[in-house]
Amino acid sequence: MSRLQKSAPGATTAELSRWRNAVVIAYGASGLAFSSWVSRLPAIRDGLNLTPGTVGLLLMCMTVASFVSVSASGVIVIRLGSRLTTRIGGVMVGVGLAVAGFGTSVLANPVVVAAGLMVIGLGTASWNTASNVEGASLERALERHIMPRLHGSFSLGTVAGAGLGAWAAAAGLPVFWHLAAAGLVVAVSVVTAAAWFRADFTRHSTAGGRATAFKPEKPDTFEDPSTGPLPIIQPGQQKPAEPLDSKRMVARAWRERRTLLLGLLVLGLALAEGAAGDWVALALADGHGQSDAAGAVGYGIFVTFMTVGRFAGTVVLDRFGRVPVMRWCSATAVIGLALFVFSPVPWLAFVALAIWGLGASLGFPVGMSAAADDPAHAAARVSVVSTIGYGAFLCGPPLLGLLAEHFGILHSLLAVLILLVASFFLAPVSRKRAPERAPEPARP
Repeated sequence: MSRLQKSAPGATTAELSRWRNAVVIAYGASGLAFSSWVSRLPAIRDGLNLTPGTVGLLLMCMTVASFVSVSASGVIVIRLGSRLTTRIGGVMVGVGLAVAGFGTSVLANPVVVAAGLMVIGLGTASWNTASNVEGASLERALERHIMPRLHGSFSLGTVAGAGLGAWAAAAGLPVFWHLAAAGLVVAVSVVTAAAWFRADFTRHSTAGGRATAFKPEKPDTFEDPSTGPLPIIQPGQQKPAEPLDSKRMVARAWRERRTLLLGLLVLGLALAEGAAGDWVALALADGHGQSDAAGAVGYGIFVTFMTVGRFAGTVVLDRFGRVPVMRWCSATAVIGLALFVFSPVPWLAFVALAIWGLGASLGFPVGMSAAADDPAHAAARVSVVSTIGYGAFLCGPPLLGLLAEHFGILHSLLAVLILLVASFFLAPVSRKRAPERAPEPARP
């Protein structure tokens, strides 16, 4: 009997393999979609004759849509399930890519492009929350850490999308045909892969933590002809608590101390990742006197080592556990970032980027796993932690830009160190917790 079959007696080895592959496809498709439009941003700018300011407004449209979507994603996933949410999100992203391409190459209308980017933002954020819920459920079924590799699949998807985008640009392929083809691949692959998702059917687990098929228990009832089935309440027994609806579950998650602290833990490491994406190339050029090409190489080093960290993270987490690994990541990110800022020679700055990338690699995936420890509350808690993490990606870089106006790009990055130090001390909140048990009714 294989390890997969031993880990989840409620599913066959083939079913678990298909489930795992389907989630990998969903993460990879998300990365492909993101890098497809990002890689053609220069062509979009030129096709619409945009200034840097108007490009910023276009990106803000997607940013606002993404933040709205991720804020509502908990309610959406609870009501629709992760399978349907992923399918809808994948189709929306595919349509949004085609609309953005059509607005660029055919209509040359920035309003249409902005609408396409908004659709991409709305679809991506909820899709990502659903994928994290699905990945966490798969992780529980396999009884080993797999979330870092799933996020590594996203990184590989971005690399593939960037490579295809570079080829399309070099070949002079119109933006519409490129993005429409990418959108079709994304939509079809996600809709097809989601058929093998199992999180919606494994909401409960056995005492040993192994996932089993979801079988709701039928309470003792009394059939009243006028009102229908009513629960039987024995003398002295408390009335069963009403189940929380989706909005109340999310609202409760926003009041949970551990969930908010997990969000702050992710915030520091997500900001370290987001700051690198937006500022490393400029910091190498302006702060370390490197060329634009060298700046691009520097960011490539960061992304490469972050991807390596994510694929190695599964083994490291299985051996040492979440808390030591989160402390190691935070400390490594602090060392790498500080070394990058204060490096006296350019070659050391490139070494620092490798260290920085390793340190930033596991914050987001581990935060998602920790938020989803209890499958009954996974969607609500993952949406809260995702919203806080998205806040770092969306709001952090512009705030760093304001600091850069006064202190320079390199020294503005020191603000990230403060949150990374906070992440180091918050590492214990990522410790694995057993699912909450429903209170038993009082006995007479």
